[in-house]
Amino acid sequence: MNILVLNEGSSSHKGALYAVTAVQETPPAPLWEGRVVWQHPDRMQGQATLEAKSATQSLHRQIEASSPVHAIGLMLATIEELSVLPKSEVVAIVGHRVVHGGGKYREPTPISEEVKRDIEAFAELAPLHNRIALEGIRAVEKQFGAVPQLAVFDTAFHSTLPEEGALYAGPYEWKERGFRRYGFHGISHQYVAARAATLLHRDLHSLRLVSCHLGNGCSLAAIQNGKSVATTMGFTPLEGLMMGTRSGSIDPGLLLYLLKKGYYTPAQLEEVLERRSGLLGLSGISHSMQEIEAAMQAGNSRAQLAFRMFVHRLCWHIGAMAACLGGVDALIFTGGIGENSSLVREAACQQLAFLGIALEADKNKAIAEDGDIATPASPTRVLVIRTQEEWAIAQACWQFWQKAG
Repeated sequence: MNILVLNEGSSSHKGALYAVTAVQETPPAPLWEGRVVWQHPDRMQGQATLEAKSATQSLHRQIEASSPVHAIGLMLATIEELSVLPKSEVVAIVGHRVVHGGGKYREPTPISEEVKRDIEAFAELAPLHNRIALEGIRAVEKQFGAVPQLAVFDTAFHSTLPEEGALYAGPYEWKERGFRRYGFHGISHQYVAARAATLLHRDLHSLRLVSCHLGNGCSLAAIQNGKSVATTMGFTPLEGLMMGTRSGSIDPGLLLYLLKKGYYTPAQLEEVLERRSGLLGLSGISHSMQEIEAAMQAGNSRAQLAFRMFVHRLCWHIGAMAACLGGVDALIFTGGIGENSSLVREAACQQLAFLGIALEADKNKAIAEDGDIATPASPTRVLVIRTQEEWAIAQACWQFWQKAG
């Protein structure tokens, strides 16, 4: 069956089309892949880059889009433009990555009007993501009509957090109102944990893993017995690590002070924390680690500061994850930064040598596919794994379809 997956992110939209016939451990090559990258992700309109490819063709063009629905529609139109499917074949089901499902959605869920209303309601907690997922759902409705659609929630994997790790130390009424740490990037963390077990030839349930999903959004997960037991993102995707444009954790007293003194309105403060902080805010250059590293090499002091702070916060939180696990069998790097920045991996692992981590420098610089970059003698393995969120969502769609009969 043909399964289409949309992964609508905070700065780009990705899509993949798979022909799925069974549960497969190794991701197959998709029939089609598409990607839209906004020139101004804070606005998500105007100029963007559209890329698409099939087994035999590819395209790369600049587009002018009035909205995410428009941009995603242009991306989906390339399936026909590249002649990916014969006229007799159709898309059987569409899976969407939805970042926030609150406490209500812990399994892949068919998209109905009620589910769309809930995704919209949770958008207040994930403003850079949930509304974009809705845009993707609408784009599919416009392009393919009444095709079944499935929501796969990033928060679901972290529903196993113990209460002591999930709750905030406010009044008990917060717990009763659902104010807790939900965690995000769950699809990615779950996929790379299973992939790590395969690479290490170990039973997943025997491993203590720290998964580092580092991209424009960043989070860690401590995984034990195949389950998430701690994570850095919380009630919203704003908590935890320093990110591309997001601040990560900040003393709430500072935020209260900024509001009380009138430096910002609540709406302005949200804008600063979500879109004008992190790597972009500190460097004044870009949210892209690749551009930060280039500026560092040119001697830019603000870029150097942004890099050092990123690594410092990363190591700080990895230490916390290791403490929750009582040790680490493997450290996993994934996401755009985790997979592609050998400098971040090197700097972090040097600082984490006390955990028994030792990198093989040549492997770290040259790795181009999933693999182990630790020295043979390193007690803790260090893995670089290409996250395959789209494939994980496709597998969830296949399993749902089989259960539904």
